[in-house]
Amino acid sequence: MDASTIMKLKPELTRFLHQFDPCFGRVTSRRYLDLYVEGQLSDLPRKSIEPMADALGVPPRNLQEFLGLYRWDEPAVRDSAQQYVAWRHAHPQSVGVVDETSFVKKGKMTACVQRQHCGAVGKIENCVVSVHLGYATPEFYSLIDGELFLPEKTWQQDRDRCQAAGIPDEVVYRPKWQIALQQYQRAVANGLRFAWLTFDEGYGSKGPFLRELEHWGQNYVAEVPSDLAVWTQRPAVLYRACARDRRKGRRRRYPRLKAKHNPKVQVRNILAYSPRLRKVPWQDYYVKDGSKGPMVWQAKRLKVYRADEHGLPTRPYHLLVARNALDHTEVKYFLSNAPESTSVETLLRVAFTRWIIERAFEDSKTELGMDHFEVRKFGSIQRHLILSCLSHIFLSEFCWKHRGEKSGPDGLPGPHGDGQAGGPVGPGRPLFAEVRRADQRAIDVNATAKRQGRPQPPTPNHPSFTRDRHQIEDHNQMSLGTLVAL
Repeated sequence: MDASTIMKLKPELTRFLHQFDPCFGRVTSRRYLDLYVEGQLSDLPRKSIEPMADALGVPPRNLQEFLGLYRWDEPAVRDSAQQYVAWRHAHPQSVGVVDETSFVKKGKMTACVQRQHCGAVGKIENCVVSVHLGYATPEFYSLIDGELFLPEKTWQQDRDRCQAAGIPDEVVYRPKWQIALQQYQRAVANGLRFAWLTFDEGYGSKGPFLRELEHWGQNYVAEVPSDLAVWTQRPAVLYRACARDRRKGRRRRYPRLKAKHNPKVQVRNILAYSPRLRKVPWQDYYVKDGSKGPMVWQAKRLKVYRADEHGLPTRPYHLLVARNALDHTEVKYFLSNAPESTSVETLLRVAFTRWIIERAFEDSKTELGMDHFEVRKFGSIQRHLILSCLSHIFLSEFCWKHRGEKSGPDGLPGPHGDGQAGGPVGPGRPLFAEVRRADQRAIDVNATAKRQGRPQPPTPNHPSFTRDRHQIEDHNQMSLGTLVAL
């Protein structure tokens, strides 16, 4: 990045933050928004309040009061940021990603902290967990929402402890999938539209979560646990009593499964024993470039049926089975409600888009200091998460506009272009290739099923999208902390 690009950063940051002026009642609190975001964008090794305040020449107490005491509308800041993304980065191939992250915190006074599985260290540790929603298009990706998870036993049942940590009475325990569902609904209300939604098995195993997404007409590709039970053939259902059922005794409920019906099977057993799936050949697909070279997975699919809340079979679903081409013991199972015409290539591309939010977490923690907070109150941590999303949105957009064209190692375009994530191994195409016509029709049908009368997203204010995987790697490898000289 040259000096002229760096000089553009400060004016662009000022213009970007200017749109959030209505969320702040006073000029004093609005000024500290600039300072806090500038501190997160700086190249400080530690981006907690005290190092940022010292570097910016303000008392640390002022930034602490900005997070904890000053009156400003943090939900309005989040909503304005999402509306900005909807206006600037609306795209027919957008993918929403639901995931959670954790922050190691010692002591017992920090809001929502407890000993639980911490993904940051890969073991049980004293930590805080937050649920996030990410947004990805061929040219842009960012975190757009984040919310603390309130543990049930150690916090929900001890309201005195909640009061000491600044947790309002209206904040109660909710499963993580309910937090994610509310984040999704909030983003849709702010004008964002997702062609697809994807998430790991922690959310894919929750039937109510999947049913709510289908009620909203949302296409999804969900990773599911290997013990998920489904039908490979639709079982017979009785909708009214037959002659044998009219005998005396307890009345039976209808509709119900026929007494002799085919049983449900776990998806791992389907892979091992199903003759129908065995006949489907494995096909190699390029996923992305890893640290050790291209990542290639093999995939095949089968039509299956899930049980609804009453135990009855639902519409057909895609069961996508993927295994690592170099390690066949590494197998993932995905379930999708996309129409039958959707290709395996498209489903796999969406399923492996989850790596983008992992990259966003890494950028936010290593470059923006999202895990460097040292405040303890619930409101202060929540504000910090929202401001971290704001900083990440700005940096992602700035990198997108100023990264330039990416070419091959010798400065020339490659002989075959670039590989496509989710695409078959062979001559490559852009990462987010144009969706096939059948897939686009499937997206349109499902996306409008339950959204009649809802406001449409604003017209995107951007050029056509032609991003490739080298441009993504350029975006990923760009050191965010070295971009600014504030």
